[in-house]
Amino acid sequence: MPRPEVLEEIQRSESEADEIVADAEEAREERLAEARREADEIRSEAEEEARELKEERLEEARQEIETERERVLEEGAEARAALEEQAAANEDAAVELALERFTEAVHAQT
Repeated sequence: MPRPEVLEEIQRSESEADEIVADAEEAREERLAEARREADEIRSEAEEEARELKEERLEEARQEIETERERVLEEGAEARAALEEQAAANEDAAVELALERFTEAVHAQT
């Protein structure tokens, strides 16, 4: 092979190698960009799932608190009703005792 042809063949090979390297660089950049897009999507999905889970847990906690609040209020109402019933049952005896003591006090002064 004459020298000019060898030189042209070397230049053609170098040019092809440069194209291969450029194509490989471009493919690498595209894969990196795609990987970044996928990572962003995964991150966004994870953040959304975390927000949804947080809201679910908050709602469950609110419901538990409301249930406990209703239970405490019901117990308080039952205790109040029992005290009112007991007070009503003792009302006549309390009035009777007060009258006896008043009468004794009046008799003691005379």
